[in-house]
Amino acid sequence: MPFSPATGLAQLISRFTGMGKKYGVEWWILVAGALIVLAIVLMAMFSGAIAPFNPHDQNAGPQLAPPGGQHIMGTDNLQRDVWSRIIFGSQTILRIAVLAAIFSSIIGISLGLVSGFSGGFFDRVLSLVMDSLYSFPGLILAIAFATMLGPGVINITLAVSVIYIPTYFRLVRGQTLSIKEELYVEAAKAIGASRFTILWKYIFPNVIATTVVVFSLNIADAIMIEAALTYLGLGLPPSIVDWGMDLAMGKKFLPSGQWWLITFPGAMISMLAIGFTMLGEGLSEILNPRLLER
Repeated sequence: MPFSPATGLAQLISRFTGMGKKYGVEWWILVAGALIVLAIVLMAMFSGAIAPFNPHDQNAGPQLAPPGGQHIMGTDNLQRDVWSRIIFGSQTILRIAVLAAIFSSIIGISLGLVSGFSGGFFDRVLSLVMDSLYSFPGLILAIAFATMLGPGVINITLAVSVIYIPTYFRLVRGQTLSIKEELYVEAAKAIGASRFTILWKYIFPNVIATTVVVFSLNIADAIMIEAALTYLGLGLPPSIVDWGMDLAMGKKFLPSGQWWLITFPGAMISMLAIGFTMLGEGLSEILNPRLLER
């Protein structure tokens, strides 16, 4: 039977609904989160084509115009279009949150593998350092590093990423301690496999799956941390379009009735964080082997 687009679409829909029946509500949580994230990612990728105005244009419209007409989210005190700043601000917050999660995962996973496999004095010292960092509230630690490093995209990315390194370290180290006692690891040692080979081919593939869930949840948390730091004046300079910056600038106009200046940036921050949280929670439930036994 020749393939047709209608047949392919029907098979895709059937497979999609089949996943929903297999995993239940967890699948739809995952799908909802993925759709939210995808929509904002596409908005960031095609911001130049979507935004009706330049986000820095101070002649986009009347000052503090309410939502409606040409400015669907109104304008700010500098006559800039809020909707255009929302679109371009998605690039900044996504870039910082994703890069922070990538950087922290690379460092945390690497240290966790080496520490758990090596053991001894190195493991004890590194575990003590990571436990010390983990004991601090994430926002307080991020504020401390942001204050030391100063404003800027790279600096705020580093400040946010530091607080998640202990999370990956503790997770991967615990799994490495368990996996390195397995028979296939002992067999690899017996045939003379190098330490790097054992870590890369036998231990790393068995710990990476669980870090996917942590990665998604860390992005959600990093979004809130980045917005909080910028809101407090410790994150990005005013020249960079960012939702946290717009939130900070709009708060002083709320008592006089300009509610849209903080409502839309705040709603976008919450929506993006919820999207990644739902994505992570859905993955967590689906990757849970006990779920398949139901």
